[in-house]
Amino acid sequence: MQQEWLDRVVRDMRTFEVNLTSAQAAQLGVYADMLVQWNAGVNLTAITDEEGIAVKHFIDSLSGLPHVPSGASVVDVGTGAGFPGLPFAVSRHDLKVTLLDSLDKRIRFLQAVTDVLNLKNVRMQHGRAEDFGVKPGWRESFDVAVARAVAGLPVLLEYCLPFVRIGGLFLAMKGPGAAEETSAASEALRLLGGRIVEIRSFLLPGTDMERNIIVVEKIGPTPKGYPRKSGKPSKEPIGG
Repeated sequence: MQQEWLDRVVRDMRTFEVNLTSAQAAQLGVYADMLVQWNAGVNLTAITDEEGIAVKHFIDSLSGLPHVPSGASVVDVGTGAGFPGLPFAVSRHDLKVTLLDSLDKRIRFLQAVTDVLNLKNVRMQHGRAEDFGVKPGWRESFDVAVARAVAGLPVLLEYCLPFVRIGGLFLAMKGPGAAEETSAASEALRLLGGRIVEIRSFLLPGTDMERNIIVVEKIGPTPKGYPRKSGKPSKEPIGG
């Protein structure tokens, strides 16, 4: 990735009070280059131009960092090509980041990136949220769960809240339409033990692209039986 785009990421992230070092920006550059190289043989992302990677992947991902407490354990559910969890780990070495994805080819890519970058605060797991959300050591074990544009909010709540300890947070990183999604999620919130504490709306710097971060606090235990078996949350959303 050309230096001008890395400089833009560093500059624009100051808008969100995220201060990247030159070494961290260089790591993001290596990540971007590997993403493009691997994507030629493995379908990881439709966004492969430098501006798109800088703005729609890196800046968008890192906009969620101000909501993540110091030293938090973070699970990125449905991480895909590593967004937002891997940029979180590059930018905040105090975080303990777990990247969960259902496709092994993505996990292999993420392992390769973390090996090259020598990141010690990241682990990868191949699997589904519906399966790992019920496992001891995973269920209600994380300070923060995060998901970026994976599914509608009622579905995301069922995927993600089971991972979060009581008092922790779930960050749903969304595009336009957050108000409609939150309205449709009232039953899922009540049932799964969450409450919305903030919806932060903004435009990505230098663009007209609306983004929303829905901050959900875990206020009670998620009942046994949730998440439901694989495929059920998306086919039959709670309250749908």
